[in-house]
Amino acid sequence: MGGASRRGFLAGGGALLGIGGAAVAARAGLSEAQPRTEQTGHGMHGAVAHGGGASGPTFRIGSTVDHDVNGFNPTDILRDFDYGTVSKTRDGRTLREWEIASTDKELEVAPGVKFPAWVFDGRIPGPTLRCTEGDLLRITFTNGSQHPHTMHFHGIHPAAMDGTPGLGAGLIEPGQTTVYEFDATPFGLHLYHCHVGPLAEHIARGMYGTFIVDPPQPRPAADELVMVQHGYNTTFDAEGNQLYAVNGIPFHYMHEPVRVKRNELVRIYLVNVLEYDPINSFHIHGNFFDYYPTGTRLQPTEYTDTIVQGQGQRGICELRFPYPGKYMFHAHKSEFAELGWMGFFEVTE
Repeated sequence: MGGASRRGFLAGGGALLGIGGAAVAARAGLSEAQPRTEQTGHGMHGAVAHGGGASGPTFRIGSTVDHDVNGFNPTDILRDFDYGTVSKTRDGRTLREWEIASTDKELEVAPGVKFPAWVFDGRIPGPTLRCTEGDLLRITFTNGSQHPHTMHFHGIHPAAMDGTPGLGAGLIEPGQTTVYEFDATPFGLHLYHCHVGPLAEHIARGMYGTFIVDPPQPRPAADELVMVQHGYNTTFDAEGNQLYAVNGIPFHYMHEPVRVKRNELVRIYLVNVLEYDPINSFHIHGNFFDYYPTGTRLQPTEYTDTIVQGQGQRGICELRFPYPGKYMFHAHKSEFAELGWMGFFEVTE
């Protein structure tokens, strides 16, 4: 789908909500829900049939999705690290265990627009699993979806634990359970995702999450944030996306800026799992950051305000904000930003 068509999805004959919303949802092959609007000093946003003009899509301005119905809030996902259930093995090693389930779940990804997602533990992205290099990891995976799935972890592990069809437990059919067990190595920022074909669809539907392996000597204390870049191919034509997001919901951090403290070290674990587009990017206004590709080295490779990531690439961004105020961050692929991949940091004293 070309750029003009993608923008038309949001701002053509009608926005994703309000007047024309049903027609747009029908063209996108989506179910419709009643939009919510928010009263502001300029009247009711969200009930107009345009894309917002210079302000972009209508739902960027006023309306929001129902996080309670979705079962997760992207603001919470930012700082939600799951360290598992911790115990010691007989030889004194740290054992971390998780129980994770996949399900089919309808999510509201824009006001009035529903998306039939496939998810880990009920959210997009799935839980952020965190451990330390050298830990023994045991993940019990139950497939509660109507489709076969696996969990494939990036990192170093035996072939039988790779979560690939034809190896080890292979495909995990609906209702089945398996256990993945391996050592946490190397340290760095990794990810996990389903590895069942068609692979692009399983990932694009929401089957992914962040996997952090800390170095034996911890990194300096910081306000740590997880940002997973992704999109929604709402037409299911495998030709680009109609919506782009970080941590599940387009434009979320425009409505709820990421709050950080002035001069405090901020560490962003940035992961790109965007399908159907070859690259993604991250740009921050009014600041620069040290960048650690994959997080497998403790020295940054560059000091910049913009980085580009291919699908599956990830890296750590570290920075301090010297001035208070609101600072935008977004994809520097402008079309992605205008279709949902943008937000604000709000820096306070």
